[in-house]
Amino acid sequence: MSVLLVDADPAVRQAVLGAGFEVAQAADVALAHQHDAVVLCPRTRQALEDLGQADGLRLAAAASAIILLADADVELEAELLASGVDTVLPLDEVAALARTLRQAVLRKKLERATRMAYATDLATGLPHQAQLLEHMSQLLALREREPAPMVLLVLQVEGYAAAAARLGAEAANVLRRKVAVRLRSGLRASDVVAAVGSDAFGVLLGRLESPSDGERVAAKLVLALQQPLIVAGQPCEVRAAVGLARYPEHGKQANGLLQRASAQAGSVAAMGREGYAGRSERALGDAANDEDPTGGQPH
Repeated sequence: MSVLLVDADPAVRQAVLGAGFEVAQAADVALAHQHDAVVLCPRTRQALEDLGQADGLRLAAAASAIILLADADVELEAELLASGVDTVLPLDEVAALARTLRQAVLRKKLERATRMAYATDLATGLPHQAQLLEHMSQLLALREREPAPMVLLVLQVEGYAAAAARLGAEAANVLRRKVAVRLRSGLRASDVVAAVGSDAFGVLLGRLESPSDGERVAAKLVLALQQPLIVAGQPCEVRAAVGLARYPEHGKQANGLLQRASAQAGSVAAMGREGYAGRSERALGDAANDEDPTGGQPH
């Protein structure tokens, strides 16, 4: 287990090392996501109070167990716990640090597993909207320190009702799962696909190789969905409209970017047009097909 020590004195470092943990030291929590746990050791009352107001603490707490080694009054302790600290350990209880670390890391793993269980769209096996927004928020926080563009696509898909009317209600569920597979197979492992509604999918492109990647991938995915999907031995057709939101051009908040992309996708669908607004859907490269393992390559 890896532990990051922030402003720790030699006694604390020795206590953690002596318990068999891997140890790294830093002046802040920026690298918390690389470790199982973080031990914070603020040396002044002001540093302790500032900690509760730090946005970086909340981001670190999403990835790692946070142990605060300090003497804090009841009111300040409550504020720090609300900010993401898992345990506040008084300075005279350093001997209990190793046990506290193990318990905090275990709780964090259980919490993460529970969150993932409730963050999955059961119909497709994809993350759902809350999980997408959480992932985006963490990525956007990192972008504030290391600026880089990213794109969120929302695909509004039509065709489930026709499949249900022709082949039965379960056909719509099967078709939705096949749409999810086709979208996922046409993207890189680093791209995130999530269910953001009963007929919509979000695609987060966190790393762009060129400024036109968003439009190119949007058109490619629409083209992929134009190829019929096989349900109960019968070809089923779907149509897709795509909205696009680009960071930082269109906003710096996860909710705002999702709302923009969703609204754009909805307006395109309402006009009865397939595809990305104002873009051609033709001849932008082969797309992956879940019925044809040889078709297309991830972008």
